[in-house]
Amino acid sequence: MSRDSMDSSLIEAQLKGKTLLVYWFMLKSPSSSVGVREVQRALGFSSPSVAAHHLEKLISLGLVEKRLTGEYLLKKEVKVGVLRLFTRLGRFMVPRFLFYSTWFSTMLTVYLILYGHSGSIHNVVALIFGVLACLILWFETIKLWMEKPF
Repeated sequence: MSRDSMDSSLIEAQLKGKTLLVYWFMLKSPSSSVGVREVQRALGFSSPSVAAHHLEKLISLGLVEKRLTGEYLLKKEVKVGVLRLFTRLGRFMVPRFLFYSTWFSTMLTVYLILYGHSGSIHNVVALIFGVLACLILWFETIKLWMEKPF
């Protein structure tokens, strides 16, 4: 087993629960540093020590670094666990299926505009496949969005 795959499996094993919430919060603002109290307030933790514990855990995983000022900065972005299914779009983390859902919905709409008036069997079959593909992709996109950590 290579060192990278060992690191990935260790990170995946450790990046759960509140630690994942803290990491997700930091992914949403990768260029700015955050403080312990900011994390505590944003995520509704009971005390700053809970936030500090999870930030230190992220440091030990090599994902976050601590500045001399006491602020924490995202050091490394990893795609493990549920994070594999999301991609960054600016400050937002969106399900990867969103792009496929949008693409297929656009293709179906264009097809309906251009060829919707034809009543051939090919048109009916194309519509069935197009609608089914859109429904499945939008279902998966919404399901992932509902399962996101934060």
